[in-house]
Amino acid sequence: MAPKTITIIGSLNADLVTVTPRVPSGGETLTASSFSTGSGGKGANQAVATARLSRPNPSSTSGPQPVSIAVKMVGAVGADAFGPALITSLQESFIDTTSISIIPNQSTGVAVILVESSSGENRILLSPGANGTLQPDDFMSAECLGSPLPDLVILQLEIPVPTVLQIIRTAKEAGVPVLLNPAPAVPLPEEVFQGLDHLVVNESEAAILTGRAVEEVEAEDFQWDIVAREFLNRGVKNLVVTLGSKGAYYASSVGGGKSGFIKAEKIKVVDTTAAGDTFVGAYAVQVVNGKADMGEVVKLACKAAGKTCEKSGAQSAIPWGDEVGGLHLR
Repeated sequence: MAPKTITIIGSLNADLVTVTPRVPSGGETLTASSFSTGSGGKGANQAVATARLSRPNPSSTSGPQPVSIAVKMVGAVGADAFGPALITSLQESFIDTTSISIIPNQSTGVAVILVESSSGENRILLSPGANGTLQPDDFMSAECLGSPLPDLVILQLEIPVPTVLQIIRTAKEAGVPVLLNPAPAVPLPEEVFQGLDHLVVNESEAAILTGRAVEEVEAEDFQWDIVAREFLNRGVKNLVVTLGSKGAYYASSVGGGKSGFIKAEKIKVVDTTAAGDTFVGAYAVQVVNGKADMGEVVKLACKAAGKTCEKSGAQSAIPWGDEVGGLHLR
């Protein structure tokens, strides 16, 4: 049987990571603990998470392993030193990179990341570079999604928003399910939510998309079922709100309309940089493999994200499928 396909359309960035005991105040200079470079971008991170979590770690197996999911990355890098390294990094996780364009006279996207070692929290400054060259006209027909058509398209908002909106239209017209992770969040038109198969947001993204103050949704007694009803009434079929160390809330308008809260496991947090992207990848793998129990899907996605938080880095911290207990590989 041919493997199913997940196509990720999104950003590729070179990560410039500085670890510091705390974030400096305005005008203050601190000596950092360490500096490193790595491969990132929400699109690329989610592609790596999807690919790794769909198969065992190759170093722990002997010989070729059956593949249940083929992962394809669509994006752009600049004609500079960073671009080839990003493409190679994806290929090392068995991702099809043939649809990544190298744009002349453009820089590759760069993310400057400050990681506070005392908490593991990060702050990110993004320079889009070549990611900004993906235009709506590039995605007017179903052929741009791949042939054969993928079983799921994953999108974020680190490429131009008009391009994301066009991809969603094209995918809906072609009958291809879409998972949208609207980060960094901006207000979106109602057409995005109408018939959207999967929406994965964190607290601040949920606040922005529903016109609330972030402080309101961060309150301990906030009722996430209210926000869930709003999204489902707008046409979203499956919603997940990731809540960091607290876990995640999910709600669905299909398959019996279940909802619930999944508590996160206790872990030692080192770096949260790619935790949300790992969650998306784990969620996508399970959905495409046919797992219907949303509670179990979200529980295992939380577990995979927790594994990522236990290591430093972005893509380098993302686990393989056999490293997440309970994530059954086909």
